Amino acid sequence: MKKNPNVFPENFFWGGAVAANQLEGAYLEGGKGLSVADINRFRDDIDIRKKGNKEIALEDIEFAVNDEEGIYPKREGIDFYHTFKEDLKLLAGTGMNSFRTSISWARIFPKGDELEPNEEGLKFYDALIDEIIANGMEPLITLSHYEMPLYLTTKYNGWYDRKMIDFFTRFSEVLFKRYKGKVTYWILVNQMNLITHESFNHLGIPSDRVENLVEAKYQGVHNELIACGRAVKIAKEIDPSFQIGMMSYYGNSYPATCKPEDVLAALKNNQMEYFYSDVLARGYYPSYAYRFFEDKGINITFGEKDEEDLKNTVDFVTFSYYYTRIIDAESSKKEDPSYANPHLKANDWGWAIDPIGLRIALNEYYDRYQLPLMITENGMGFYEQLNENNTIEDDYRIDFLRQHIEAMKEAIHDGVELIGYYPWGPIDLVSCSSSEMSKRYGFIYVDLDDYGKGSGKRYKKKSYDWYRQVVDSNGENLT
Repeated sequence: MKKNPNVFPENFFWGGAVAANQLEGAYLEGGKGLSVADINRFRDDIDIRKKGNKEIALEDIEFAVNDEEGIYPKREGIDFYHTFKEDLKLLAGTGMNSFRTSISWARIFPKGDELEPNEEGLKFYDALIDEIIANGMEPLITLSHYEMPLYLTTKYNGWYDRKMIDFFTRFSEVLFKRYKGKVTYWILVNQMNLITHESFNHLGIPSDRVENLVEAKYQGVHNELIACGRAVKIAKEIDPSFQIGMMSYYGNSYPATCKPEDVLAALKNNQMEYFYSDVLARGYYPSYAYRFFEDKGINITFGEKDEEDLKNTVDFVTFSYYYTRIIDAESSKKEDPSYANPHLKANDWGWAIDPIGLRIALNEYYDRYQLPLMITENGMGFYEQLNENNTIEDDYRIDFLRQHIEAMKEAIHDGVELIGYYPWGPIDLVSCSSSEMSKRYGFIYVDLDDYGKGSGKRYKKKSYDWYRQVVDSNGENLT
């Protein structure tokens, strides 16, 4: 009888994941245009647990663009635009053999609707990708990671306009052609199912420019799905060996009780979390989505060739995994229906620690698609300060990662085809949701605070050497 492996496969990708908008800085250098991330303001006057991205109206955009007093940390990041050579060498010291980053759309097409790309922006990524490879790391490149040109939101209402399909496919084609032979693995859109917590960052739809915002979001998602299908087709025509993946945020919820009503509420909620990967991995709209749109009174407009475009499916599926929540029949009626699980411990931001949930997620995704899987974000933010030895004894991070890697190994023994693991923010960077620097994930400490003050120097944490031994042993030595 065949037995499933109980070790990580050879050539497993032990990586690290970042996003251009959270670490590059240089927000107006090299011909770059403003992006949606550049108007994310740091707020220190509200409760830490309530910080996060909100719906953004046109007046909010105009305020941010003209604001000369506010703090916008993603504009400066950790200055990776100028320090990437040193940073990549330092990251390679963890042993990681792959590195996930994104290419800022606004650096390649500053407004987004130009016919020709910005050559200076492309040259930056030429150098960056060459440096990733020179440090022995396989590039994993995300095309769209909350870096849409801001002009596309104010001029076209973001993804709500079908013109975005052409803008995105032009952007994709430029990159596929430019990096053929250097980049094999691509992710189309970061955390594609986040249309509540990362609504504007993702879809770029000003909340006051549409009559029905919920319907506009799903129409925007539809247009984005069509663009992804076309991008897959273009990629395979340019290089059949390209491996194209999609990415979701694992937002599934446990039923709060075993009451059938709560179980059904969890089922229906989780179906719509899978909607995006179902379309891109299977090539068509699932039947449950039509019931969802009917119940919500949502009308989605299809183009003449949309169903054909969706048949261009992805090669692998990726997801981010941070924490899990629960849902019940009553809470399911809310816009944000899930809430904290009382059986789990959480960090200072209320994010529950649930390594068993990662094993569940891996089994669910693999059972559903039978495609290779990657975990392209996983981690936990902590407040940290350097000690007298200029390091951080982050045993709590080591323990968190150890438990999740053990869960991954169990999933592989379950029969899951897992090919890569990318802890989020292997070097400290600006938080996506709250624009804080103090919410730290990295193996490497960056001496900057929430206000951009500090030396900017890099220091290795205890977890730096620990991750090296994990990689060197291919996941066997987790002590």
